[in-house]
Amino acid sequence: MLLKTLARSKLYSCGRTLTNVKPLDYVKCIRLRNFSTSLSRSEKLYTEHLESLHRDGVRFGQPTQFSHPHILKTDELAIGLLPSEFADRRNRLMQKIKEHCVKYGKPSRNIVIIPAAMKKYMTGKIPYFFRQNSDFFYLTGCLEPESILVLWMEDEGQSKSALFMRPKNKHEELWDGPRTGVDHSVTFFGVDEAHPLADVAKFVEKYVSKSKSVNVWYENNDEIQPKLYSNLRPILSTTTLFQSPLEFLHELRLIKSPAEANLMRKTCEIASKAVNLTMQQSKAGDSEHHIHARVDYHCRMNDAQFLAYPPVVAAGNNANVIHYINNTQVAKDGELVLMDAGCEYGGYSSDITRTWPVSGKFTPAQEVLYEVVHEVQKELLNVVSTVENVTLDQLFDLMCFRLGKYLQEICVINKSLNELDSARRAGYKFCPHHVSHYLGMDIHDTPLIQRSRVLTPGMVFTVEPGLYIPANSSEVPQEFRGIGIRIEDDVLYTKDGAEVLTKNCIKEVSELKKLISN
Repeated sequence: MLLKTLARSKLYSCGRTLTNVKPLDYVKCIRLRNFSTSLSRSEKLYTEHLESLHRDGVRFGQPTQFSHPHILKTDELAIGLLPSEFADRRNRLMQKIKEHCVKYGKPSRNIVIIPAAMKKYMTGKIPYFFRQNSDFFYLTGCLEPESILVLWMEDEGQSKSALFMRPKNKHEELWDGPRTGVDHSVTFFGVDEAHPLADVAKFVEKYVSKSKSVNVWYENNDEIQPKLYSNLRPILSTTTLFQSPLEFLHELRLIKSPAEANLMRKTCEIASKAVNLTMQQSKAGDSEHHIHARVDYHCRMNDAQFLAYPPVVAAGNNANVIHYINNTQVAKDGELVLMDAGCEYGGYSSDITRTWPVSGKFTPAQEVLYEVVHEVQKELLNVVSTVENVTLDQLFDLMCFRLGKYLQEICVINKSLNELDSARRAGYKFCPHHVSHYLGMDIHDTPLIQRSRVLTPGMVFTVEPGLYIPANSSEVPQEFRGIGIRIEDDVLYTKDGAEVLTKNCIKEVSELKKLISN
């Protein structure tokens, strides 16, 4: 009854009366109109229709609010995100491209092609865990592999969207689980059209052939779907060049919406709790692998999908290998453990580093170096909150300078280095990585955005000063050798300054001692 009611309504009638329509006719009809606009007006209608399909036994290629109510809330297409959010992202992307073309005198006809990730295999038919292409997920909310999103401009300037999906296949679904297929993709994902995956080249060719001047926006250097480029290239004239849409996408992804900010808060909350529990349960004699397993366990038990990246769990001198991920050594009594770990929740990632004494007690040298790093981080966070027009590159320069000055004070380096540049160079020698990177759907998010960009409300980034003094550093006093320390927090920049999303992850010396001794 609900399907017939929807079909009779003006909202879904496509300008004609539909009193006795079959479900497939209904889906074909709504392809003809801008379904995404209706989603922004009424998430409720979207939910009612999904409920009807669920009752009819329709299964989709990813969780829904009815199949997985413990994961998705009412009206959500993806965790924490409504269908209208994805429609708005698509519209803003096309608006950015349109403005770019007007500014630079490019053709007004534009078509954008964004592929989903492919399944990858360890060996034979044994797959790696699937993770969706972030740009594709950002624009669709779709978690299915091999799909393709196409966006284009109509002659009157209106933007449209289509998903090209794997067709339903009983045999394949027996082994790999349900697919959404073509027929229900319009309703489920809120796009204007849906077509079989095999038709994408024909669709693009038809659009491009209508005009001699078309901008084709496709990142052909990316190997997400290698066959896609080889299928598209022959249908385009030799004068039609692919142009990458990634710069526009990264501009959009850089500034988090309120819903995205809440997802960032949640993923950071999960990781903070997991890191605290992992530090508390660690002890001398644990292997780095065991500590790795604990942080993974605690993240998943608090609803993270998985770890956001292979964690660094580095005991003793291993901490001086900045991207150490072997995690095979034993943490000995008296050593520090540096752990860099984060989780992914709803497609958004956290990134935390904490360093602690595995036995619960710092040596004097360990504690003084730890306090240097902690003090520098506090100064940097204060700058973010109090100084206008600051950039991540400026934070890096400040970190290098302050580390150099503090290392002079504790006699790790020569006190005669009085010049600003000399102190900076000394700081950089002992912390050879940047102090910050953008954070979001990816750990090193939006890499096309320069770190010389002035911080703007909605940006999320890390603040992660460190000190690394390898065991063979003969120019450093003996007691400081073999110590590596990093403290990393995730920050949401707001109109009021810095909101530290990982503030509940313990890092004060007194609190660390208390946590681990308990």
